[in-house]
Amino acid sequence: MKNVFVAPALFCALVFFAVPHLHAQDQGSIKQAMSPEEFHKAGLDKLSDEELRNLDRWLRGDREKTAKTASAKTTKAKMDLIVSRVNGSFGGLGGATVIELEDGTAWKQANTDDRFRGSPVDHPGAAVLRGVFGYKMRIEGVPEFYVDPYTR
Repeated sequence: MKNVFVAPALFCALVFFAVPHLHAQDQGSIKQAMSPEEFHKAGLDKLSDEELRNLDRWLRGDREKTAKTASAKTTKAKMDLIVSRVNGSFGGLGGATVIELEDGTAWKQANTDDRFRGSPVDHPGAAVLRGVFGYKMRIEGVPEFYVDPYTR
């Protein structure tokens, strides 16, 4: 009676533990990505299993390198435009004004001759654009002006 349950239990163990592991090894392989006809036309059917695994390993590393490069370019692009809000109230520019944004960055007015007085606005929207001549800040209701990154 005990033996009746052993075979189904072994089968379930095989299905739940071994098959996903085998599938994970094949996942992302070039053989899976190509149709059998493409695989044959590329001459890859002449490679041994070990050679195919080495090719897959190399391709996987190349894809990771490409993803890292793309991520670095995205990070650089994000620095070209920052959109946030002023952290607190903004009443204008006084010559050496430091503006803290809600994203945690701080910017100091670059041109001390720029002056703007207005009624204080609570948490106005702000954008910092990186251009050829430096960073420009735009705040709702204020003409754009140049800023420099500020660290305390």
